[in-house]
Formats: sequence, structure tokens, C-alpha cells
Amino acid sequence: MVKVLIADDDEAIRKLVGHYVRAEGFEPIFASDGDEALDLLEVNSAELAIVDLMMPKRDGYLVAKHIRTFYDIPIIMLTAKNQLLDKEKGFEAGTDDYLTKPFEPEELIYRIRALLRRFQKASAKTIQVGHLMIDKGSYAVKAGQKEWLLPVKEFELLYQLASFPERIFTREELIEQIWGKDYDGADRTVDVHIKRLRDHFKQESGILITTVRGLGYKLEELK
Repeated sequence: MVKVLIADDDEAIRKLVGHYVRAEGFEPIFASDGDEALDLLEVNSAELAIVDLMMPKRDGYLVAKHIRTFYDIPIIMLTAKNQLLDKEKGFEAGTDDYLTKPFEPEELIYRIRALLRRFQKASAKTIQVGHLMIDKGSYAVKAGQKEWLLPVKEFELLYQLASFPERIFTREELIEQIWGKDYDGADRTVDVHIKRLRDHFKQESGILITTVRGLGYKLEELK
């Protein structure tokens, strides 16, 4: 059974989210503060975390950073704030999605389903996105009879974005994941590689790499 960590200092929110999580067939794990959330993760193999931004002992940003460092699970941030700066900090901390209170519980469930699908896709060696087949084993990208052999960093950047369609990645996050924490090159490296990918893959490829102003980049599948 899929286990979902629900970390929120508001008991009413925990009960509400827990009810809908159970109705979806998942098992909720409850934490009332940031420290308890991380303690529970050490003894429970949760597949997804729902984390409130404003929690005692350790706030949602710190919890998200810890989860992203030590666990490979998606994170949904719950918050009463809706400012762009707060969202930027959340995504930089490793958050995968962001939901502002008050929210519709059904929407939260839709987002949980979507994130679990994306993370299942991310664990595969071969990804189908748009009209592209991206093979991590051979570092090849194919669409019908056409094939691209990309430079390693361009491929890894495309693979990262394609593994999580619609997820926003900040430049800092992409640099850390593709080039490593110790990378000290130019800040515009990500922008240059994104431009090259856009030059390779036009709209007929079935994908679009979009700039999310003030946040970063995301890959969209065109309908």
C-alpha cells in the first residue's frame, strides 16, 4: 500500500487530508511538526510527502530540503501564502508541487496521483514524452525514423525535465542535479543548454520547454 506522509501542525487539516488519502486507498502517516515528520520518514517507507510550510521546530522548507537530500519521493507543499517568492523558495528546497490553503481536497488527490505517475515514469530507463522516446541506456532520443545523439549534458537536462512533465525546476536545482553541487561555471549555463534543446526539438516533437518567469523551466507535452 502506498504510504503518504502528512505533516501539518493543524489537526483539522491532518484529519481532512488523511480522510481523502484513505479514501484513495493510501495509508496516511501523520506528523504535527517538522522534526516528527523526519523521524517518521526514518522508519516508514513513504512514497509521497505532504508538508505544511509553517510548522514548529522545523518549517516546510527545511523538511523539503532534508527529504530531497535523503529520499527520492515527491513533495507537495501546503501553505497559506501565495507569493511568488514563497513559491520560488519552495521549489528551490525541492518541492514538486504547491497548493495554497484553503484548497479543495479533490484537487490535492489529483495532484498526488499526478506526482506518483511522474515519479514512476522517472524510475524508468526509457521515457516516452510527446513524440520523443528518450533512452537513458543509449543516450539516444528518437521520434519515428529520426534520431538525435545529444551531448551528454544536453541529454541529461532533457531527461531530467522529461522525467517530470509540468514540474518547475529552478536554474539552481538543474545545475545541482546535472552539473553537481561543486559546479562553479557561468550562471547562464542552463539557459544556453535550454536554448540548444529548443533548437533541436520544435513543437512538432510534441514537447515544449517553457520559461516560468521568476522560477525556472518546465517541459510540457503538447496536446
